[in-house]
Amino acid sequence: MPLNDERPTSSSSSEDQNSDVESSSERCDSMTSTSDVDCSRESFTSDCSSKHCSPSSSPPKTLTLEEVMESVVDVSNLSLTHEIIVNRNFRLEPDTLPQNSLWKVVRDNLHKAFWDILESELNDDPPEYGQAIRLLEEIREILLSFLNPGANRMRTQIMEVLDMDVIRQQADNDAVDIHGLSSYIITTMGKICAPVRDEDIKKLRESTDNIVTLFREIFHVLDLMKMDMANFTINNLRPVLQRQSVECERANFQSILEKTPNALNHTTTWIKSAKEELLSAINTEQAQGKGEKPAPGPFQILQTAFLQILTWDYNKSPLPETWITDEIRLREIQWKLQQCQAVNEVLLIVNSTVGGPIQGLTSLSDRLKRMTSVLLDGMHRPNFDLKEALESISAQICCELNKSLTERNYPALSPALQATLTGQICSITQKDNPIRTLVEDRVRQYFMVLICDLKPQAKLEQVPAGLTIIKPELAVMGAKFISLINYNRLVYGPFYADIIKKLMFIASNTTAVL
Repeated sequence: MPLNDERPTSSSSSEDQNSDVESSSERCDSMTSTSDVDCSRESFTSDCSSKHCSPSSSPPKTLTLEEVMESVVDVSNLSLTHEIIVNRNFRLEPDTLPQNSLWKVVRDNLHKAFWDILESELNDDPPEYGQAIRLLEEIREILLSFLNPGANRMRTQIMEVLDMDVIRQQADNDAVDIHGLSSYIITTMGKICAPVRDEDIKKLRESTDNIVTLFREIFHVLDLMKMDMANFTINNLRPVLQRQSVECERANFQSILEKTPNALNHTTTWIKSAKEELLSAINTEQAQGKGEKPAPGPFQILQTAFLQILTWDYNKSPLPETWITDEIRLREIQWKLQQCQAVNEVLLIVNSTVGGPIQGLTSLSDRLKRMTSVLLDGMHRPNFDLKEALESISAQICCELNKSLTERNYPALSPALQATLTGQICSITQKDNPIRTLVEDRVRQYFMVLICDLKPQAKLEQVPAGLTIIKPELAVMGAKFISLINYNRLVYGPFYADIIKKLMFIASNTTAVL
């Protein structure tokens, strides 16, 4: 923790969440002066002898509990490093337990018991300072931990004022100036805290509470200062990590793989399923007499695998190990995409059912889109009743349409047409619904173009026919998803190359045997 002349300023965590994606995208663009395909090509064709550039394989072994725990810590550290790199708004926040929760009740009771013991000891005649001395010793260590290596004068002063041997001798003679020590501690905290804590320090100086309550507040502010120090360190560390992020994350994952040889099992299954999907499509086309098709290549396999991540079923299969650090971001993209697809399906049905009288009415279309989006918000939640929501949306849409039609001297929708419209909108809950199938296929087509293109940023605004209603949302989600893919491919490309080579080698051997 720097001294006052170089105190960190607090950073707000309420910045626009899209800055996370923008910074990540900018970083990926800067790191890929050559195209992503070129980088991937090197992964598939270069000599994979470097430890930090390619995965190494180890024979299976039985892991001890200690090794398993080490792997868990390694994965946690990898996740933290990745979050710091890709999310410039990432910061640590104080733990907050839900009100009246069991954990909060237990914690509060334990803390109360501790401070009650301290108060009882200090109120004894003569006072007992054992607990107070332990607190002073802990405060001294916390204050010392905040100092820069060169702050020798303040370090010496803290050690002299909070000399535990001297304080114990004073305690033996009932001569401890506990109020004087607390005043010195608060003054020292004011010198080394971040500016955001100045108001807290002021309140400590002006406090008229008893010494026990004062010490409790001192520890509260010290906890906040520790959080400030951690966030200050993260902010300083972020540029370094970003400059070396690819090598750093790849090396971290390599160390996990060396300790846990099966750490790529789910990733292997994922890539294998993409290969099988492509082979199945080729076999179907050949059965339909469309001619011989070449076997899928490594780039085609990886592109198909990336597309699978967009619609991953988290209830059926665990996410590949190489994507775990981005799971929250991927889920958010998937949830938003599902909502946008449903909105697009609803409005396509409205336009095709009502037709000419509402064509070209941008304000009406925007109003229906906003209303539908609001009513479908949270549709990914397990307790969300999609059928009920669509019925409500249908009723609202019919009201809006009738109002718009009558204002422009068109006849209102007949009861039969309203019933047809409601039935068609509610039918999108069926997986084989033609409108739903059409929209989902074209969304996959849009994202596959982005994944395969050398310059995906230029394709973000080029949405397939039928998706113009959600064009702005698709562009945002496309930028987010491609940013994640670009970075993931840079970090884990050598691991993917090794897996695909093995899968293709097995396939070629099987063909030779047959």
